[in-house]
Amino acid sequence: MALKTFVKINHINNLTDARYCAGMTVNLLGFCLNSEDPNFVSPEEFQEITGWLSGVEFVGETAGIPEEEIRILLDKYPGLSWVEHDRLDTLLSLNDLGLPLIYQCDLDEINHLDLELEEKLGQRSLYLHLTNIESAFQKQKEIQVLSDKFPVILADGFHPNDVLEVIGTLPVYGISLKGGTEIKAGLRDFDQMADILEALEIED
Repeated sequence: MALKTFVKINHINNLTDARYCAGMTVNLLGFCLNSEDPNFVSPEEFQEITGWLSGVEFVGETAGIPEEEIRILLDKYPGLSWVEHDRLDTLLSLNDLGLPLIYQCDLDEINHLDLELEEKLGQRSLYLHLTNIESAFQKQKEIQVLSDKFPVILADGFHPNDVLEVIGTLPVYGISLKGGTEIKAGLRDFDQMADILEALEIED
């Protein structure tokens, strides 16, 4: 089984989502490390969830956390192989870790983003995780400029009947979808996320 594009799942906080998504061969599972966020996953929960998984990589979602604290947290979450943050300066200060970096930013800020990245990145590589994608098709030219230099991931807001159009029309590296909360242990209504992943499946 394989998917037609790169897929990141945001805010994984339960084993049901994690096992399903890993089985669907998504590329990245994101875990929120910010204890003030309702999607926060503790180090113990992270170990419990990821211990059941294979064939998928894990992202530390660190929005709102200062650099020094991120470095400490990464030691508490062994197995994280990517880092995502919503502040470019903080993210670039972590470049010495040798991990792939994902910059989460609002698509509506894209007009000044290109210049800012050019000035600060130099030769360093970076993935862009663009949120607020309602205007994605109107900003196709801007996305093209960015995707010529950086792998672009569009965040959530897709529907099963338009996700193929999105990846077929827009010059993006991949998409991200939002994980969910279990109704009770072991029970989760996958709804749209499952439909989207099934629409992305490559038929054997």
